[in-house]
Amino acid sequence: MANKTMKKLALLIFIFSITSTGFCQLKSRTFEEIDSLQQIQKRKIIVFIHTDWCQFCQRMKATTFKNHEIIEKLNYDFYFIDFNAEEKRDVRFNNHTFKFQPSGNNIGVHELALELGTINNQIAYPILCVLNDKNEIIFQYNNYMALKDFKALLENLEK
Repeated sequence: MANKTMKKLALLIFIFSITSTGFCQLKSRTFEEIDSLQQIQKRKIIVFIHTDWCQFCQRMKATTFKNHEIIEKLNYDFYFIDFNAEEKRDVRFNNHTFKFQPSGNNIGVHELALELGTINNQIAYPILCVLNDKNEIIFQYNNYMALKDFKALLENLEK
């Protein structure tokens, strides 16, 4: 009898864990949405600039941005933008249209990635760029950021 109860309890825990992970999704905004969102509620903007080929970018996506605590903080206290630096579409942001700049055969970089991600005249991925509610850069970092360091950054930004 106790064995059956334990199985039911384990099954309930399993079902709850599956459904709770489904509800905790990171909301990624677009640059075009930011102006209207800021009119509703002023928040800092966290921009994660990455590429498909960057291993450290992919690792951050698989770890840092899958953490429930990080997801909750980003969803409720910030506007999060997940931006591919090789995005080919034009992006309208801060009263300016940014375009993809080809540099070879199907390669290049987006002007907006350069605008937000250039540090010391170079660009290296992944990039974290934080903007205030006036779209001004208040923080830039171009390297893999471990979970604990990212949590500390978010806590400092909330002050």
